[in-house]
Amino acid sequence: MVEKEDLFKNGKRWDGRTPTDLRTPLAITAGVLKRAQGSAMIEWGKNKVLAAVYGPREVFPKHLADPAKAIINARYIMAPFSGLDDHGRSGPNRRSIEISKVAKHVFENAILVEQFPKTMIDVYMEVLQSDGGTRVSAITAASVALADAGIPMRDLPVGMSAGKVGDAMLLDLDKYEDNLGDSDIPTVILPRTGEILLSQMDGMLSKKDVNDAFDLMFENAKFVREKQLQALRDRYEKVEAQVQGENA
Repeated sequence: MVEKEDLFKNGKRWDGRTPTDLRTPLAITAGVLKRAQGSAMIEWGKNKVLAAVYGPREVFPKHLADPAKAIINARYIMAPFSGLDDHGRSGPNRRSIEISKVAKHVFENAILVEQFPKTMIDVYMEVLQSDGGTRVSAITAASVALADAGIPMRDLPVGMSAGKVGDAMLLDLDKYEDNLGDSDIPTVILPRTGEILLSQMDGMLSKKDVNDAFDLMFENAKFVREKQLQALRDRYEKVEAQVQGENA
């Protein structure tokens, strides 16, 4: 069991990382589900999240359809076996409902919804293994799943987190740093434009702390975005090779 005084000592975090290190491995795979229009799996440290996208498709009930744009439905859920915390029951809880709502807001502002009037797009995010920062991991994976489904977006949303432990600002908090630290800011960024689609804060931070946190997150969001793009490149090359093989 990690204690608060063990989180950051002599310039090192309890797991050996420096303040600005991301957790490893950071691996994203696109196209992992055959029956979904788009899908992705992310392994970020000990987090493992599966994302799937269905649509655009007909709205049901039909009276809920928006003639000007697509309706986005987002569902974030943690599997009962995902961690040792209070996730031991199936179905949504208060936390998962909250994260589903903020994820819906993220995707409504990233997807070009006006191109798909009178339709709905369902985005599912299932946390299979959790170790802190699951909401940013899930949104990062779902962004790749949306691109895998061919749904146009303004950019790939990238999730990132930072927070303070004592006097140190740390990037990419794990479960212990999140639970025992003084503050955290889970954030979702559009790296191409620099827009912030989501920012939630738990704890107290000064203006300088917030600026330092965002500097860290923006700098490292570019690295995560490249991982997303590589996953999509790998997916495209795999599909292209399959098509060429079938036509040979």
